Amino acid sequence: MAGKYSFHKGIKKQSNCQSGCCSEIKNAAAALTCGCCAEKAEVVNEQAGAAACGCCIDGEPVEQIEATPEARETTSNFAVKGLDCGDCAVKLEKGIGRMKGIIRVQVNFATAKMKVTYDPGIVDAAAIIEKAGRLGYSAVPAVISAGQAGIHKTIFMVSGLDCADCAATLEKKILSLTGIYSAQINFATSKLIVEHTASEADIVKVVRQAGYDAKREGDSKSPDSRPEWWKNRRTQTTAVAGILLILAVAMEWLGVSDNVIVPLYVATALVGGYSSAKSAFYGFRSLSFDMNTLMTMAVIGALCIGEWSEAATVAFLFSFGNTLQTYTMDKTRQSIRALMELAPPEALVRRNGQEEKLPVEEIVVGDIIIVKPGERIAMDGIVRDGMSAVNQATITGESVPVEKHNGDFVYAGTVNEHGVLEVEVTKIAADSTLAKIMHLVEEAQAQKAPSQQFVDKFSRYYSPAVLLAAAGIMVIPWLFFGLPFTEWFYRGLVLLVISCPCALVISTPVSIVSAIGNASRNGVLIKGGAYLEQMGAMQSIAFDKTGTLTHGRPSVTDIVPTDGITEAEFLTMAASVERLSEHPLAIAIVEKAKGLALKTVTNFKALVGRGAQAEFEGKTIYIGNPRLFEELGFDLSSYHNDLENLQRQGKTVMLMGNAEQICGLIAVADTLRANSIEAIQALHQTGMQHVAMLTGDNDCVAASIAGQLKLDAFYSELLPEDKVKTVKCLMSQYGSVAMVGDGVNDAPALAVANVGIAMGVAGADSALETADIALMSDNLGKLSYLVHLSRKTVAIIKQNIVFSIAIKLVFIILTFAGYVNLWLAVFADMGSSILVTLNGMRLMRLLR
Repeated sequence: MAGKYSFHKGIKKQSNCQSGCCSEIKNAAAALTCGCCAEKAEVVNEQAGAAACGCCIDGEPVEQIEATPEARETTSNFAVKGLDCGDCAVKLEKGIGRMKGIIRVQVNFATAKMKVTYDPGIVDAAAIIEKAGRLGYSAVPAVISAGQAGIHKTIFMVSGLDCADCAATLEKKILSLTGIYSAQINFATSKLIVEHTASEADIVKVVRQAGYDAKREGDSKSPDSRPEWWKNRRTQTTAVAGILLILAVAMEWLGVSDNVIVPLYVATALVGGYSSAKSAFYGFRSLSFDMNTLMTMAVIGALCIGEWSEAATVAFLFSFGNTLQTYTMDKTRQSIRALMELAPPEALVRRNGQEEKLPVEEIVVGDIIIVKPGERIAMDGIVRDGMSAVNQATITGESVPVEKHNGDFVYAGTVNEHGVLEVEVTKIAADSTLAKIMHLVEEAQAQKAPSQQFVDKFSRYYSPAVLLAAAGIMVIPWLFFGLPFTEWFYRGLVLLVISCPCALVISTPVSIVSAIGNASRNGVLIKGGAYLEQMGAMQSIAFDKTGTLTHGRPSVTDIVPTDGITEAEFLTMAASVERLSEHPLAIAIVEKAKGLALKTVTNFKALVGRGAQAEFEGKTIYIGNPRLFEELGFDLSSYHNDLENLQRQGKTVMLMGNAEQICGLIAVADTLRANSIEAIQALHQTGMQHVAMLTGDNDCVAASIAGQLKLDAFYSELLPEDKVKTVKCLMSQYGSVAMVGDGVNDAPALAVANVGIAMGVAGADSALETADIALMSDNLGKLSYLVHLSRKTVAIIKQNIVFSIAIKLVFIILTFAGYVNLWLAVFADMGSSILVTLNGMRLMRLLR
């Protein structure tokens, strides 16, 4: 492709572009693309004197460059802040797209992510970030991509996080460190994910300066291996504070002197408030403030004005609330730990004729592991000897064990029910299907859902506003109106306690974590909260036919022998001939004849486009389409009704006979999966407006399948690019559309849909990585469960948000009116946090 290319501005993308100019030009001119695909520029081959892409409109030439043999491409992903609406995403996409060297830009408003493909010789990630800043947005690298040398992604386990607000404060502190490209803390999983050039030691130092501890994930001494909650130091100090508080209250009730009671109250405040004060101290040092800071200020303030019992009660209740929240969140985190514990840490390996137990880290691909009855399988592999039933519920969600024979695939973490299996390892432990599921679930739980964006924005303004109000209520009434300082100072302290939005901040993540954990246990892998929330709002769902609604392979559906021939005799004759053929229809016939005693045939000959023939018991037997038998001189009028009826059902019909007579008909078709009809009915029952099928098959086959399934519509004779157009058309008509396929030839349609769902992906790494939602088994019934889970999740998130805001507003009003004291404010704050956590945890128990 030598020559020059002229680039024209002001060209609008044409919706019917079918040319291959993009791929051609991409390899010819670095960083410059065809306008019909990028809405940027039209490319004209000046040597040929004609447009390379006929769907573009001519424009004015603005520059010429020499063609280069191959364009260099680097793709970077960015997390974007400041996207308040869909128009903002469009603005950012267009602004970045106009930069020289940019090849493709995609901005996802729902996930606040931007994906940019560019020529690193012309533009780099730093320039893209700077351009985004000039457009009014903040962009940081979200995923490490090729070409970003020196940037590392590290996951830390963080201990000591008391509340979601504390996690947000620590996240901001880490982001301020030089050499940090992105930092994300998930309070629900206690994980810190950092992309950085700074040293790990510097990151840990910042965490410890904030009053917490962090260790790299995988360290055997990491906080994830912490002792039981009741052995935690904070739990123990809370118990001591509670005992002291009970003693103080009892002595006060008995009329004991203040000289004894006051020291007990002070001791309660010191013991109960120790952990909070420690975190607050580190917060003051780093100029970062969270709930611990506010509570410590409230306790100190109460002590300063002589409210001894109030200070003690506030310290104890806050510590007690955090202990309860730690316990409940620990229960939520069990979903991931349970996955981690499924795969055994060691396995029995046969090497050089010797059997020995080895840690899974020392087992390599090609090793033979021996799995006894009742044991969990330690590694992904292929059965080389033995037969058993394997319980795969942990991977696929199937409740019934699956029979495994020689050559079948088995997964780490599944249970061998009976019989000894010898398994050849195909993946190391770190690359097993279970390990990938764990990794993807953790990443999904770490992502912020769309509803979290509202919460973050609300919290950004709420806390500072209430803090200012607290300062004002402490000073203004006393300074300008001469009201009692102590009374209004106390009310200010109460407002200070109420200002922390802990319950609101945790309302979404705890629900998302619980729902994604529930889904993973049911064989559904959801890649993030955005997809979970969207699924319940779907108005249309489109299915690829082959391999999704059907098995994806032909099977015998009808056998119609003529008089005098039994079905078994007919099938034996047909399969004896066809077992020498490699045609898919022949394989289906042989499969149907399993268990029958087939006979030897001679002189087999494939008749291209018509069928096959062979010598069977001294006669030449023909099997093939009607055209073959018409050529043999047979009158098929008596078979017309049978042929037409079967063909109308979308089946391929073959005849079998010899030179003298026709022995009968046999019909083959790609049959529906066992639960396809029930799955479609269940989707209709969820209120799904439109359920459609996309297929490359002809109208007759498509109509037959659609009729059996009672679909709302079908689209036939579609190429992969036609499926993309159809999905876009459905999106324009119904708004939100999900696409379900096997992730192979329907991958483009999965990518363009609002939510792409790949099914039967256990062991299929590429489909696991690319789908938004993955069904680990072939059970389409999981789709209605998914819709139900999504709607339940969104409903609980809304309940949590409304409840959290309502409680805050009510207590703010009551505080100004003087009806709320400090301990009641703490009780309301921590109580609401615990209630929204427990409400979100209900999603862990939601079953199909």
